[in-house]
Amino acid sequence: MFLQMENIGKTFIDQEKQSSFEVFSDIRITIPENQFVSILGPSGCGKSTLLSIVAGLENTTEGSISLQGKEINKPGPDRGMVFQQPSLFPWLDVRGNVTFPLRKRLSKQDADNHADRFLKMVQLSKFKNHYIYELSGGMQQRVAIARALAMDPKVLLMDEPFGALDEQTRHILQDKLLDIWQETQKTILFVTHSIQEAIKLSDRIIVMGTRPGRIISDIPIDLQRPREREDRNVIELEQHIMELLKIEINKVLKEELSDEFQHSS
Repeated sequence: MFLQMENIGKTFIDQEKQSSFEVFSDIRITIPENQFVSILGPSGCGKSTLLSIVAGLENTTEGSISLQGKEINKPGPDRGMVFQQPSLFPWLDVRGNVTFPLRKRLSKQDADNHADRFLKMVQLSKFKNHYIYELSGGMQQRVAIARALAMDPKVLLMDEPFGALDEQTRHILQDKLLDIWQETQKTILFVTHSIQEAIKLSDRIIVMGTRPGRIISDIPIDLQRPREREDRNVIELEQHIMELLKIEINKVLKEELSDEFQHSS
């Protein structure tokens, strides 16, 4: 299988306090090539940590993860990452940000041509000579997406990339991302808090529970695109996922209230 996670577990150790915190355990996910998969779950379930492990930025405590049969244990160009904050270089212009990771393997002319292709894809060709501070938040995120795509990764990893944007911009970029996915046929692993966003974008939604994190449901989305929020099937699916998450969210609130009571006693 294309991307395989086998019995993944992650525990953070605090040496000073001699304590440990289990983020998640027994995560098993198999993702075929070209699939758009969203990971959805409450805060603290380990969504972003799991994405960091796929990116090679974090190691597993147990289990293994492989891409096309090759074990992942460090970052690599076969995985492109887009974060919630664009993490762009303010001293470079838009094109310079996109060409930055290409400099070692392409000539300047080839890197510029390559960058221009992806800037056109995210509709930023006219802004290639602008600096980052001259762009809106949504435009900055499009630069980040273009930079990730320019590396031609096998998997595009996206950690709540539209979470900090206003609703109108978010919807525009969701539509643009779907266009890019259909054009490039990249495999996308997308972390989000938004049920609506996950349903709109995904072929499949993996719902995670928390304390410790685990998979509570793996839902295929067999609805024709574009998916309208008013569609009866979309509404029913949203309600189903909300019910799954409500149990987990209530569990977290109960534990936090209990901790607060103990500390105040």
